[in-house]
Amino acid sequence: MTLHVTCSLGWAGAVAVFVVLDIAALTGNQPELSRLLWLGLQATVWTLLAPLALGSLVTGIALALGTKWGLVRHYWVLMKLALTLVATVVLVLYTHTIGPLAEIAEDPVMAGMQMPSALLHTGGALVVLLLATILAIYKPRGMTRYGQKKRRQADVKQVT
Repeated sequence: MTLHVTCSLGWAGAVAVFVVLDIAALTGNQPELSRLLWLGLQATVWTLLAPLALGSLVTGIALALGTKWGLVRHYWVLMKLALTLVATVVLVLYTHTIGPLAEIAEDPVMAGMQMPSALLHTGGALVVLLLATILAIYKPRGMTRYGQKKRRQADVKQVT
């Protein structure tokens, strides 16, 4: 549980830093910040963001399988799994954009020029990760058909 929470919140925290950098780059008069954003994304995508995303996904599945919540018994677990899976896949796919833009940002000729924004991806990722966190904290009611079936089977066993 500790590893899962650490990976999940670490991932969200790292993404929040990039959201702040992107907003500062978009609203300020410092084009260096947008260059820094792309260089930072390139430096951390495979060393920090992807490992935390994969760690969150793997530990989340392990927790679901090893606890009373199960992987497919409750809708909130399925939704959290789907959100984490989609965010991880988008992150991995987005790495193909980060590399070329980071190379442009490294070019001294680009000094002083405004780079494109990553706010759609970083902001979207932060929203998705916060939704997953809210689901984990509040655990809305609602069992899947499979979960209801398992509950009925457990109730029958207790009666007999």
